Amino acid sequence: MAWRINQSPNLTKLWVAGGNAGTAAISENFDIRSNDVDGLVGKAKELKADLVVVGPEAPLAMGLADRLGRLGIPVFGPSQAAAQIEASKGFALELMQKAGVPCPDFASVRDEAGAQAYIKSHPGPLVVKADGLAAGKGVLLCNDSEQAQAAVKLCMSDHAFGEAGDTVILEEYLSGPEVSVFAFCDGENLSPLVAACDYKRLGDGNVGPNTGGMGSFSSPDFWTPKLAVQVEQTIMRPVLQAMAEQGAPYKGVLYAGLMLTDAGPKVLEFNCRLGDPETQVVMPLLASDPLELMLACAEGTLNKVQVKWDERNYVGVVMVSGGYPEEYQTGFEIDGLDADDPEDTMVFHAGTKLGNDGVAGHPLTAGGRVLTVVGGGDNMDQARERAYARLERISFEGAAWRRDIGSSANQGAARSTG
Repeated sequence: MAWRINQSPNLTKLWVAGGNAGTAAISENFDIRSNDVDGLVGKAKELKADLVVVGPEAPLAMGLADRLGRLGIPVFGPSQAAAQIEASKGFALELMQKAGVPCPDFASVRDEAGAQAYIKSHPGPLVVKADGLAAGKGVLLCNDSEQAQAAVKLCMSDHAFGEAGDTVILEEYLSGPEVSVFAFCDGENLSPLVAACDYKRLGDGNVGPNTGGMGSFSSPDFWTPKLAVQVEQTIMRPVLQAMAEQGAPYKGVLYAGLMLTDAGPKVLEFNCRLGDPETQVVMPLLASDPLELMLACAEGTLNKVQVKWDERNYVGVVMVSGGYPEEYQTGFEIDGLDADDPEDTMVFHAGTKLGNDGVAGHPLTAGGRVLTVVGGGDNMDQARERAYARLERISFEGAAWRRDIGSSANQGAARSTG
Protein backbone atom coordinates (compact mmCIF):
# COMPACT_ATOMS: atom_id res chain seq x y z
CA MET A 1 0.00 0.00 0.00
CA ALA A 2 2.83 2.39 0.84
CA TRP A 3 4.53 1.51 -2.46
CA ARG A 4 1.43 2.41 -4.46
CA ILE A 5 0.65 5.57 -2.44
CA ASN A 6 4.23 6.71 -2.96
CA GLN A 7 3.51 6.87 -6.71
CA SER A 8 0.63 9.33 -6.30
CA PRO A 9 1.20 12.81 -7.78
CA ASN A 10 -0.81 14.19 -4.84
CA LEU A 11 1.59 12.88 -2.18
CA THR A 12 3.60 15.44 -0.22
CA LYS A 13 4.85 13.33 2.70
CA LEU A 14 4.45 9.67 3.64
CA TRP A 15 4.78 8.24 7.15
CA VAL A 16 4.40 4.58 8.15
CA ALA A 17 3.62 3.34 11.65
CA GLY A 18 5.68 0.24 12.28
CA GLY A 19 7.15 -0.25 8.86
CA ASN A 20 10.13 -2.31 7.74
CA ALA A 21 13.22 -2.09 5.54
CA GLY A 22 11.04 -1.67 2.47
CA THR A 23 8.94 1.22 3.73
CA ALA A 24 12.06 2.88 5.14
CA ALA A 25 13.24 3.40 1.55
CA ILE A 26 10.15 5.40 0.57
CA SER A 27 8.79 6.88 3.81
CA GLU A 28 9.57 7.85 7.38
CA ASN A 29 8.90 4.95 9.75
CA PHE A 30 7.62 5.43 13.31
CA ASP A 31 7.98 2.76 15.98
CA ILE A 32 4.28 2.56 16.83
CA ARG A 33 2.53 -0.81 17.00
CA SER A 34 -0.72 -1.26 15.11
CA ASN A 35 -2.70 -1.93 18.32
CA ASP A 36 -1.40 1.25 20.01
CA VAL A 37 -4.46 3.34 19.16
CA ASP A 38 -3.48 6.15 21.53
CA GLY A 39 -0.04 6.34 19.95
CA LEU A 40 -1.43 6.32 16.42
CA VAL A 41 -4.00 9.02 17.16
CA GLY A 42 -1.42 11.16 18.93
CA LYS A 43 1.08 10.92 16.06
CA ALA A 44 -1.57 11.67 13.38
CA LYS A 45 -2.63 14.74 15.37
CA GLU A 46 0.99 15.87 15.84
CA LEU A 47 1.74 15.49 12.12
CA LYS A 48 -1.53 17.15 11.07
CA ALA A 49 -2.08 14.27 8.68
CA ASP A 50 -4.35 14.92 5.69
CA LEU A 51 -5.29 11.23 5.49
CA VAL A 52 -4.70 8.11 7.58
CA VAL A 53 -4.69 4.81 5.68
CA VAL A 54 -5.28 1.83 7.98
CA GLY A 55 -3.85 -1.52 6.87
CA PRO A 56 -4.59 -4.16 9.54
CA GLU A 57 -7.91 -5.11 11.10
CA ALA A 58 -7.08 -4.88 14.82
CA PRO A 59 -6.89 -1.06 15.13
CA LEU A 60 -10.10 -0.72 13.10
CA ALA A 61 -11.88 -3.12 15.46
CA MET A 62 -10.49 -1.05 18.35
CA GLY A 63 -12.07 2.16 17.00
CA LEU A 64 -9.09 3.94 15.43
CA ALA A 65 -11.19 5.40 12.61
CA ASP A 66 -13.74 6.74 15.11
CA ARG A 67 -11.06 8.41 17.23
CA LEU A 68 -9.44 10.07 14.21
CA GLY A 69 -12.81 11.10 12.79
CA ARG A 70 -13.64 13.00 15.96
CA LEU A 71 -10.44 15.00 15.40
CA GLY A 72 -11.47 15.82 11.85
CA ILE A 73 -8.75 13.61 10.30
CA PRO A 74 -9.99 11.69 7.23
CA VAL A 75 -9.54 7.91 7.51
CA PHE A 76 -9.40 5.22 4.86
CA GLY A 77 -10.93 2.39 6.85
CA PRO A 78 -14.26 1.56 8.50
CA SER A 79 -15.59 2.60 11.89
CA GLN A 80 -15.53 0.22 14.85
CA ALA A 81 -19.18 -0.64 14.23
CA ALA A 82 -18.58 -1.36 10.54
CA ALA A 83 -15.38 -3.33 11.27
CA GLN A 84 -17.54 -5.91 13.04
CA ILE A 85 -18.02 -7.45 9.63
CA GLU A 86 -14.58 -9.00 10.20
CA ALA A 87 -14.21 -8.74 13.97
CA SER A 88 -17.31 -10.93 14.55
CA LYS A 89 -18.10 -13.74 12.15
CA GLY A 90 -21.50 -14.12 13.83
CA PHE A 91 -22.29 -10.47 13.10
CA ALA A 92 -21.35 -10.93 9.44
CA LEU A 93 -23.45 -14.07 9.02
CA GLU A 94 -26.50 -12.53 10.68
CA LEU A 95 -26.11 -9.43 8.50
CA MET A 96 -26.00 -11.61 5.39
CA GLN A 97 -29.07 -13.55 6.48
CA LYS A 98 -31.07 -10.35 6.91
CA ALA A 99 -29.83 -8.94 3.59
CA GLY A 100 -30.50 -12.15 1.66
CA VAL A 101 -26.83 -12.57 0.75
CA PRO A 102 -25.84 -16.16 -0.13
CA CYS A 103 -23.77 -17.72 2.67
CA PRO A 104 -23.37 -21.12 4.39
CA ASP A 105 -25.92 -22.48 6.85
CA PHE A 106 -24.52 -21.81 10.33
CA ALA A 107 -25.00 -21.77 14.08
CA SER A 108 -23.41 -19.45 16.63
CA VAL A 109 -22.73 -21.11 20.01
CA ARG A 110 -21.24 -19.91 23.29
CA ASP A 111 -20.70 -23.24 25.05
CA GLU A 112 -19.40 -26.68 24.17
CA ALA A 113 -22.72 -28.39 24.92
CA GLY A 114 -24.49 -26.31 22.30
CA ALA A 115 -21.70 -26.95 19.82
CA GLN A 116 -21.76 -30.70 20.37
CA ALA A 117 -25.55 -30.77 19.95
CA TYR A 118 -25.25 -28.99 16.60
CA ILE A 119 -22.46 -31.33 15.46
CA LYS A 120 -24.55 -34.38 16.40
CA SER A 121 -27.45 -33.15 14.29
CA HIS A 122 -25.18 -32.19 11.36
CA PRO A 123 -22.89 -35.17 10.66
CA GLY A 124 -20.33 -34.84 7.93
CA PRO A 125 -17.92 -32.07 6.98
CA LEU A 126 -18.21 -28.82 8.95
CA VAL A 127 -16.21 -25.62 9.31
CA VAL A 128 -15.47 -24.50 12.89
CA LYS A 129 -14.56 -20.81 13.30
CA ALA A 130 -13.49 -18.73 16.26
CA ASP A 131 -15.95 -15.83 16.14
CA GLY A 132 -13.42 -13.05 16.81
CA LEU A 133 -10.14 -11.93 15.28
CA ALA A 134 -7.58 -14.75 15.25
CA ALA A 135 -4.87 -13.44 12.90
CA GLY A 136 -6.22 -15.49 10.00
CA LYS A 137 -5.82 -18.80 11.82
CA GLY A 138 -9.17 -19.28 13.58
CA VAL A 139 -10.82 -21.38 10.85
CA LEU A 140 -10.73 -25.17 11.09
CA LEU A 141 -11.94 -27.47 8.30
CA CYS A 142 -13.37 -30.69 9.70
CA ASN A 143 -14.08 -33.78 7.60
CA ASP A 144 -16.25 -35.51 10.21
CA SER A 145 -17.95 -35.07 13.58
CA GLU A 146 -14.89 -36.25 15.52
CA GLN A 147 -12.70 -33.56 13.97
CA ALA A 148 -15.40 -30.95 14.56
CA GLN A 149 -15.65 -31.87 18.25
CA ALA A 150 -11.87 -31.62 18.58
CA ALA A 151 -11.90 -28.21 16.85
CA VAL A 152 -14.56 -26.90 19.26
CA LYS A 153 -12.47 -28.10 22.20
CA LEU A 154 -9.41 -26.36 20.74
CA CYS A 155 -11.33 -23.08 20.57
CA MET A 156 -13.38 -23.19 23.76
CA SER A 157 -11.51 -25.36 26.28
CA ASP A 158 -7.92 -25.03 25.15
CA HIS A 159 -8.37 -21.31 24.27
CA ALA A 160 -6.05 -21.72 21.27
CA PHE A 161 -7.31 -18.43 19.85
CA GLY A 162 -7.82 -16.59 23.14
CA GLU A 163 -11.04 -14.63 23.59
CA ALA A 164 -11.73 -14.94 19.85
CA GLY A 165 -12.84 -18.53 20.51
CA ASP A 166 -15.25 -17.78 23.37
CA THR A 167 -18.01 -17.87 20.76
CA VAL A 168 -17.76 -20.47 17.99
CA ILE A 169 -19.41 -20.47 14.58
CA LEU A 170 -20.30 -23.86 13.06
CA GLU A 171 -20.78 -23.68 9.31
CA GLU A 172 -21.81 -25.81 6.38
CA TYR A 173 -18.74 -26.98 4.47
CA LEU A 174 -18.72 -25.54 0.96
CA SER A 175 -16.63 -26.72 -1.97
CA GLY A 176 -15.47 -25.14 -5.21
CA PRO A 177 -12.91 -22.58 -6.36
CA GLU A 178 -12.28 -19.78 -3.87
CA VAL A 179 -11.71 -16.16 -4.77
CA SER A 180 -11.05 -12.94 -2.84
CA VAL A 181 -13.04 -9.96 -4.15
CA PHE A 182 -12.34 -6.32 -3.27
CA ALA A 183 -14.37 -3.12 -3.61
CA PHE A 184 -13.55 0.41 -2.51
CA CYS A 185 -16.54 1.89 -0.63
CA ASP A 186 -17.57 5.30 0.72
CA GLY A 187 -20.60 4.19 2.74
CA GLU A 188 -22.99 4.40 -0.20
CA ASN A 189 -21.04 3.88 -3.44
CA LEU A 190 -18.59 1.17 -4.45
CA SER A 191 -15.92 0.83 -7.10
CA PRO A 192 -15.71 -1.78 -9.85
CA LEU A 193 -14.62 -5.08 -8.30
CA VAL A 194 -11.20 -6.68 -8.54
CA ALA A 195 -10.36 -10.30 -7.71
CA ALA A 196 -7.38 -12.39 -6.59
CA CYS A 197 -6.68 -15.86 -5.22
CA ASP A 198 -4.34 -16.82 -2.39
CA TYR A 199 -2.66 -19.92 -1.00
CA LYS A 200 -2.74 -20.58 2.75
CA ARG A 201 -1.01 -23.95 3.07
CA LEU A 202 2.75 -24.08 3.57
CA GLY A 203 3.64 -26.71 0.98
CA ASP A 204 3.28 -27.30 -2.73
CA GLY A 205 0.00 -28.92 -3.66
CA ASN A 206 -1.74 -27.25 -0.70
CA VAL A 207 -0.33 -29.52 1.98
CA GLY A 208 1.14 -28.76 5.39
CA PRO A 209 0.12 -26.32 8.11
CA ASN A 210 -2.03 -23.26 7.64
CA THR A 211 -0.12 -19.97 7.32
CA GLY A 212 -0.86 -16.29 6.88
CA GLY A 213 -0.49 -16.82 3.12
CA MET A 214 2.23 -18.26 0.88
CA GLY A 215 1.32 -16.50 -2.34
CA SER A 216 -1.39 -15.10 -4.56
CA PHE A 217 -2.31 -14.21 -8.12
CA SER A 218 -4.59 -11.85 -10.01
CA SER A 219 -6.80 -11.95 -11.87
CA PRO A 220 -8.03 -15.57 -12.06
CA ASP A 221 -9.21 -16.84 -15.43
CA PHE A 222 -12.66 -17.65 -14.10
CA TRP A 223 -13.25 -14.03 -12.96
CA THR A 224 -15.42 -12.90 -15.86
CA PRO A 225 -17.42 -9.66 -16.31
CA LYS A 226 -20.60 -11.71 -15.87
CA LEU A 227 -19.39 -13.13 -12.54
CA ALA A 228 -18.28 -9.67 -11.39
CA VAL A 229 -21.77 -8.27 -12.03
CA GLN A 230 -23.36 -11.20 -10.19
CA VAL A 231 -21.14 -10.73 -7.13
CA GLU A 232 -21.72 -6.98 -7.10
CA GLN A 233 -25.50 -7.30 -7.33
CA THR A 234 -26.05 -10.26 -4.98
CA ILE A 235 -23.30 -9.70 -2.40
CA MET A 236 -21.41 -6.41 -2.32
CA ARG A 237 -24.23 -3.90 -2.88
CA PRO A 238 -26.72 -5.63 -0.54
CA VAL A 239 -24.10 -5.74 2.23
CA LEU A 240 -23.18 -2.09 1.72
CA GLN A 241 -26.86 -1.14 1.89
CA ALA A 242 -27.47 -3.31 4.98
CA MET A 243 -24.53 -1.73 6.79
CA ALA A 244 -25.86 1.76 6.06
CA GLU A 245 -29.34 0.78 7.28
CA GLN A 246 -27.81 -0.43 10.54
CA GLY A 247 -26.24 2.97 11.09
CA ALA A 248 -22.73 1.69 10.34
CA PRO A 249 -21.95 2.89 6.79
CA TYR A 250 -18.95 1.05 5.44
CA LYS A 251 -15.97 3.13 4.26
CA GLY A 252 -12.70 1.66 3.05
CA VAL A 253 -12.06 -1.64 1.30
CA LEU A 254 -14.66 -4.37 1.62
CA TYR A 255 -13.10 -7.79 1.10
CA ALA A 256 -15.35 -10.77 0.42
CA GLY A 257 -13.90 -14.27 0.52
CA LEU A 258 -16.15 -16.28 -1.80
CA MET A 259 -16.67 -19.92 -2.67
CA LEU A 260 -17.92 -20.50 -6.19
CA THR A 261 -20.32 -23.37 -5.50
CA ASP A 262 -22.57 -25.21 -7.94
CA ALA A 263 -25.40 -23.04 -6.58
CA GLY A 264 -23.48 -19.83 -7.26
CA PRO A 265 -21.09 -17.62 -5.24
CA LYS A 266 -21.42 -17.84 -1.46
CA VAL A 267 -19.59 -15.76 1.15
CA LEU A 268 -17.07 -17.55 3.37
CA GLU A 269 -16.02 -14.41 5.23
CA PHE A 270 -15.64 -10.67 5.04
CA ASN A 271 -12.53 -8.69 5.90
CA CYS A 272 -12.56 -4.97 6.69
CA ARG A 273 -9.29 -4.29 4.85
CA LEU A 274 -7.10 -5.26 1.92
CA GLY A 275 -5.90 -8.84 2.37
CA ASP A 276 -2.39 -10.19 2.65
CA PRO A 277 -0.87 -11.47 0.36
CA GLU A 278 -3.57 -10.47 -2.15
CA THR A 279 -2.79 -6.76 -1.80
CA GLN A 280 0.63 -7.34 -3.35
CA VAL A 281 -1.00 -8.52 -6.62
CA VAL A 282 -3.99 -6.12 -6.48
CA MET A 283 -2.21 -2.79 -5.93
CA PRO A 284 -0.16 -3.15 -9.16
CA LEU A 285 -3.50 -3.44 -11.02
CA LEU A 286 -4.76 -0.09 -9.71
CA ALA A 287 -4.50 2.42 -12.56
CA SER A 288 -6.21 5.28 -10.67
CA ASP A 289 -4.53 7.70 -8.25
CA PRO A 290 -4.59 5.81 -4.92
CA LEU A 291 -4.70 8.94 -2.75
CA GLU A 292 -7.56 10.46 -4.70
CA LEU A 293 -9.44 7.17 -4.40
CA MET A 294 -8.78 6.64 -0.69
CA LEU A 295 -9.67 10.22 0.22
CA ALA A 296 -12.91 9.91 -1.76
CA CYS A 297 -13.80 6.79 0.25
CA ALA A 298 -13.16 8.68 3.48
CA GLU A 299 -15.16 11.75 2.43
CA GLY A 300 -18.09 10.00 0.74
CA THR A 301 -17.32 11.23 -2.77
CA LEU A 302 -16.40 7.98 -4.51
CA ASN A 303 -19.04 8.63 -7.18
CA LYS A 304 -16.89 11.54 -8.39
CA VAL A 305 -13.77 9.39 -8.91
CA GLN A 306 -13.12 7.05 -11.83
CA VAL A 307 -11.63 3.78 -10.56
CA LYS A 308 -9.67 1.84 -13.18
CA TRP A 309 -8.05 -1.60 -12.99
CA ASP A 310 -5.43 -2.82 -15.47
CA GLU A 311 -6.23 -6.00 -17.37
CA ARG A 312 -2.98 -7.81 -16.62
CA ASN A 313 -1.87 -10.72 -14.47
CA TYR A 314 0.32 -10.68 -11.37
CA VAL A 315 1.78 -13.55 -9.35
CA GLY A 316 3.20 -13.07 -5.86
CA VAL A 317 5.37 -15.64 -4.08
CA VAL A 318 6.01 -15.32 -0.35
CA MET A 319 9.48 -16.11 1.01
CA VAL A 320 9.34 -17.27 4.63
CA SER A 321 11.82 -18.04 7.41
CA GLY A 322 12.83 -21.65 7.91
CA GLY A 323 10.47 -23.31 10.40
CA TYR A 324 7.55 -20.95 9.77
CA PRO A 325 4.70 -21.07 10.80
CA GLU A 326 6.11 -22.77 13.90
CA GLU A 327 9.36 -21.70 15.57
CA TYR A 328 11.86 -19.85 13.41
CA GLN A 329 14.95 -17.69 13.75
CA THR A 330 15.41 -14.13 12.48
CA GLY A 331 18.26 -11.66 12.01
CA PHE A 332 19.71 -13.19 8.83
CA GLU A 333 21.06 -10.93 6.07
CA ILE A 334 18.96 -10.77 2.90
CA ASP A 335 21.05 -10.83 -0.28
CA GLY A 336 20.03 -10.03 -3.84
CA LEU A 337 17.60 -7.20 -3.20
CA ASP A 338 19.85 -4.78 -5.09
CA ALA A 339 20.28 -7.03 -8.11
CA ASP A 340 19.01 -5.83 -11.48
CA ASP A 341 15.28 -6.49 -11.49
CA PRO A 342 13.85 -8.61 -14.29
CA GLU A 343 11.18 -6.78 -16.26
CA ASP A 344 7.92 -6.00 -14.44
CA THR A 345 8.86 -7.37 -11.00
CA MET A 346 8.57 -6.00 -7.49
CA VAL A 347 9.77 -7.10 -4.04
CA PHE A 348 7.50 -6.18 -1.14
CA HIS A 349 8.88 -6.37 2.39
CA ALA A 350 7.04 -7.88 5.35
CA GLY A 351 9.19 -9.18 8.22
CA THR A 352 12.37 -7.18 7.54
CA LYS A 353 14.40 -4.49 9.26
CA LEU A 354 17.49 -2.41 8.53
CA GLY A 355 20.55 -3.45 10.51
CA ASN A 356 20.65 -4.92 13.98
CA ASP A 357 19.19 -1.73 15.44
CA GLY A 358 16.40 -1.60 12.85
CA VAL A 359 17.53 1.84 11.69
CA ALA A 360 20.44 1.45 9.28
CA GLY A 361 22.54 -1.20 7.64
CA HIS A 362 21.94 -4.36 5.61
CA PRO A 363 18.32 -5.64 5.41
CA LEU A 364 17.73 -8.48 7.87
CA THR A 365 14.92 -10.95 8.37
CA ALA A 366 12.62 -9.94 11.23
CA GLY A 367 9.58 -12.21 10.96
CA GLY A 368 8.10 -15.43 9.67
CA ARG A 369 6.85 -14.06 6.37
CA VAL A 370 9.76 -12.04 5.06
CA LEU A 371 9.16 -10.94 1.46
CA THR A 372 6.62 -11.21 -1.36
CA VAL A 373 8.19 -11.33 -4.81
CA VAL A 374 5.77 -10.25 -7.55
CA GLY A 375 5.90 -10.62 -11.29
CA GLY A 376 3.54 -9.10 -13.84
CA GLY A 377 2.69 -10.04 -17.41
CA ASP A 378 0.15 -10.19 -20.18
CA ASN A 379 -0.79 -13.69 -19.07
CA MET A 380 -0.42 -15.85 -15.98
CA ASP A 381 2.50 -17.89 -17.29
CA GLN A 382 4.53 -14.76 -18.07
CA ALA A 383 3.75 -13.23 -14.68
CA ARG A 384 4.68 -16.45 -12.89
CA GLU A 385 7.95 -16.83 -14.83
CA ARG A 386 8.99 -13.28 -13.97
CA ALA A 387 8.14 -13.66 -10.28
CA TYR A 388 10.21 -16.81 -9.87
CA ALA A 389 13.09 -15.41 -11.94
CA ARG A 390 13.29 -12.45 -9.53
CA LEU A 391 12.94 -14.70 -6.48
CA GLU A 392 15.86 -16.89 -7.52
CA ARG A 393 18.17 -13.86 -7.17
CA ILE A 394 17.24 -13.35 -3.50
CA SER A 395 18.55 -15.43 -0.61
CA PHE A 396 18.72 -15.59 3.17
CA GLU A 397 19.51 -18.42 5.56
CA GLY A 398 16.65 -20.91 5.83
CA ALA A 399 14.55 -19.24 3.13
CA ALA A 400 11.55 -21.29 2.01
CA TRP A 401 8.77 -20.75 -0.54
CA ARG A 402 6.20 -22.61 -2.57
CA ARG A 403 7.03 -23.43 -6.17
CA ASP A 404 3.50 -23.82 -7.50
CA ILE A 405 1.98 -20.37 -6.99
CA GLY A 406 -0.15 -19.48 -10.01
CA SER A 407 0.52 -22.81 -11.73
CA SER A 408 -3.16 -23.81 -11.62
CA ALA A 409 -4.56 -20.32 -12.00
CA ASN A 410 -7.37 -21.42 -14.29
CA GLN A 411 -8.77 -23.63 -11.52
CA GLY A 412 -8.43 -21.15 -8.67
CA ALA A 413 -6.52 -21.58 -5.43
CA ALA A 414 -7.42 -24.35 -3.03
CA ARG A 415 -10.05 -23.96 -0.31
CA SER A 416 -8.68 -21.49 2.21
CA THR A 417 -8.22 -22.44 5.83
CA GLY A 418 -7.46 -18.99 7.16
